[in-house]
Amino acid sequence: MHPTTSVPETYRVQFRSFTPFLLISFGIAWGILGLYILLPDLMGKVFGQLTGNHPLFFLAVYAPAIAAFILVTSNAGFGGLRRFLGRALLWRCSLAWYAFLIIGMPLIFIGGSAIRGNLLTEPFPFSSFQALLVALTLAAIKGPIEEFGWRGLALPLLQRKFAPLWAGLILGAIWGLWHMPAFLLSGTQQSEWSFAAFFAGVLAISVIATALFNSSSGSILLSGFFHFSLMNPIFPDAQPYDTYLLIVVATFIVWWKQKDMLSREGAVTEVIPRPKPL
Repeated sequence: MHPTTSVPETYRVQFRSFTPFLLISFGIAWGILGLYILLPDLMGKVFGQLTGNHPLFFLAVYAPAIAAFILVTSNAGFGGLRRFLGRALLWRCSLAWYAFLIIGMPLIFIGGSAIRGNLLTEPFPFSSFQALLVALTLAAIKGPIEEFGWRGLALPLLQRKFAPLWAGLILGAIWGLWHMPAFLLSGTQQSEWSFAAFFAGVLAISVIATALFNSSSGSILLSGFFHFSLMNPIFPDAQPYDTYLLIVVATFIVWWKQKDMLSREGAVTEVIPRPKPL
């Protein structure tokens, strides 16, 4: 029996929710950034110049999470939303994954920076402990919140139709395209990057995140921590070598967990965790 068939109807989020999820996620993000691209003078005059810390930029970043909250609530009410948010409290996972997150991720950036040749040449980017705390806080409350949408809702829906590897690649392609307007807008971090290299990296990251999500029984907490590690301001600038190393890691994970990645058996397909039996 497919796992989703045993979930009470009041806790089901149907696959057809995937379309409105995309419409809301792209509509908010592309709408905001598109207006700044097409009408930069007017938007700057009314709302101020867009930067990575502008409230409208945060709203654009939060679009996938907003879409997930709307759709979960519309399908299952506030009780379902509460259970969905409970995924942010799931922490049980194998020690290998914790070693990867805590030790492996810093090593990827340190190794990439060493290959690039700037590991010991660039000064520490923060002049004070307060500035460091602000940067860490912004990194923690920005990108990781996306995971409520990408991994919390979109990935389980896709894994009802596709094996985890293909679901991860499809979601990675969508995720990469979702970022595209940021590459066309000056003042954003992405405007300084190569979109092709970024897109390849996002595919690899999505594959890794898919394996982590399934291995942790659908933990948004660990998915969010992985996302935070990708933008941790303490880590050295390792572009593009960190991307190359992440592609190597993704390839290794597919080989290491090929049975899980190529079969839907064991994949998390429930958006809202099922209630515990009485």
